[in-house]
Amino acid sequence: MSIRLLLFVLSLWSALWTGVVRADTAPTILVFGDSLSAGYGIDVNSGWVQLLRDRLKDQGYPHQVVNGSVSGETTAGGLSRLPATLQRHPPDIVLLELGANDGLRGLPLETMRKNLEALVAASQDTGATVVLFEMRLPPNYGSEYTERFRAVFHAVAEDSGAILLPFFMASIARDPANFQADRAHPTAAAQPALLDAIWPTLELLLEGKAAAAPAS
Repeated sequence: MSIRLLLFVLSLWSALWTGVVRADTAPTILVFGDSLSAGYGIDVNSGWVQLLRDRLKDQGYPHQVVNGSVSGETTAGGLSRLPATLQRHPPDIVLLELGANDGLRGLPLETMRKNLEALVAASQDTGATVVLFEMRLPPNYGSEYTERFRAVFHAVAEDSGAILLPFFMASIARDPANFQADRAHPTAAAQPALLDAIWPTLELLLEGKAAAAPAS
């Protein structure tokens, strides 16, 4: 066998083998967020991301879940990390939960919006569907700023075609017992409620019934 023919056979075998591997690889859900998704202050196995893995398995979905969340992350920090994460874990779905730390630190909202737009666009460029988590700020930040902050997520979703997930902490926000001593991070006991808030939107997406539409 000539060297040229041998190389051709090897390249063909490699292409076929790669195709088989890709076909057998489970679809990937990438969770890309901050401490709320990283499980700050609790056992990582108690966090809503692990609970999501468990629910997907229990309900027969083949998806694997990669948690790319980092406590304290801002949209700028996330944007710097995202390209490598997308390359390492090519996603089918991206759950984008960033922005809270921008607001809490009083960072410019226009910058946050541009970063979110870039995060969504980079994810969509890989062919992934993006679910953008609407975030909110405590009322002590003032009604004008908190409303402008919230409006950013709606605007980004509408302009980009991302699916907007309504504030996933709404059901637990009013009860201090749902939070750790810092009054900012949910307890382990509150994690199932967070997943329950996420699941209806994600389930529609998994079933192919979701559409990009602003949350009310």
